[in-house]
Amino acid sequence: MKRLLCLLPCCLICSPLLAEEPPLPAEEAAVKIRWSETAEHYDQNCLVYGKVVLTKRIRNWCFLNFDEDFQNSFTVAIPERCFDNFPEPPEDIYADKDVAVLGTVIEYKGKPEIVLCDPKNITVGVTFPTADEPATEKPADQPPAKSPPPKTRVFDGSCTVATYNLLNLFDEHDDPYRNDESTPAKPREELERLADTIRRLDADVLALQEVENRGYLERFVKTLLPDMGYEHVVLFEGNDARGIDVALLSRLPVGPVTSYRHLSFEDGKGRATSFRRDLLRARIEPPGVPPFDVFVTHLKSKRSQDDGDSLAVRMGEAGQIRRIFDDLLAADIQARFLLCGDFNDTLDSSPLAALIGGGTRKLGTFVDDLPSDARISYNKEPYRSLIDFILASPAMTARYRQGSYRIVAGTVSSSGSDHNPVVATFNLK
Repeated sequence: MKRLLCLLPCCLICSPLLAEEPPLPAEEAAVKIRWSETAEHYDQNCLVYGKVVLTKRIRNWCFLNFDEDFQNSFTVAIPERCFDNFPEPPEDIYADKDVAVLGTVIEYKGKPEIVLCDPKNITVGVTFPTADEPATEKPADQPPAKSPPPKTRVFDGSCTVATYNLLNLFDEHDDPYRNDESTPAKPREELERLADTIRRLDADVLALQEVENRGYLERFVKTLLPDMGYEHVVLFEGNDARGIDVALLSRLPVGPVTSYRHLSFEDGKGRATSFRRDLLRARIEPPGVPPFDVFVTHLKSKRSQDDGDSLAVRMGEAGQIRRIFDDLLAADIQARFLLCGDFNDTLDSSPLAALIGGGTRKLGTFVDDLPSDARISYNKEPYRSLIDFILASPAMTARYRQGSYRIVAGTVSSSGSDHNPVVATFNLK
């Protein structure tokens, strides 16, 4: 549930909301290190373990030091504006205590530091956890726990691409600039099912829809997919009032990225509009082969009644994407690009027909590789249908690996989403 601003005393009804455990706690995604290792982790979110051996109050700051040589070692700095957040002076609370501090390690005057303002981000009485036991008050002499190594893949010229609507990958916080109050945080069990499904896809490039923000997507990857090799997380804030965005994960190097969210065009009724979410374009730069672009889209959804307006918006969005593609193909008929996403319409619809086009510039669809009973990407009854696609430019169509187009079937209860991911492989050499 979203955390709401509480105007009532803490003992009243708001307290259960504030005490609810978040599905993906920040400390779970953080890099867990000893204080002596902090200089190796600048600009990373870390959970830092150590014993406070010296505290100092200097002018407007309180410093928690982990070494007698505090001028050349890691420090936790608490600004004066945050002193009242602590029940007692912080220099008294944490003196001579084993602590774990959560925060971003920064470099200040040549040494590592975390600025601490919230007492919830420092825990007393814990030491560095080992691989076989949780954090404990006992001394930890064993070597540090190791995360699973990232998936390493020697690029052989082939690239597997997938698209997946994650069904409201929302965090527990209220975004005051979006109408997200009615969308609860995605439950932990659904997050774990999503991660299991993504592992099964084993895609080099993964296009995503219905992601609330980049920070939470990064936390999801670090917490539940740390060994998948997704070093590149791409997301721009789009236009959706509820806050759902399109995004991209990639193992392969990513070059320039473009958002078309500010582009203005006409919808199917001649009215000025823009992409209701975004059209995201990311340049993928595999080693030793020409780069290619992945476009990620999420067209306007259908309404249960009187779909004329939403159809007009989808027609406008599809027409604008087609114009972008026509410009690319006019400049270079060998342009390599894919369009991935949730189109909220079927292959025989007017928006998809306009988008796919014809002649020498027709986009490849690959759906004929699927058995008729496997052509379901929206899995919720009674609307089961194929509305998620990977479409390809003529040059990428020529590089499609025959028979690789597939849909991984599931449901919310089995895979964490009401959409099934679509996968295809391309031979780039």
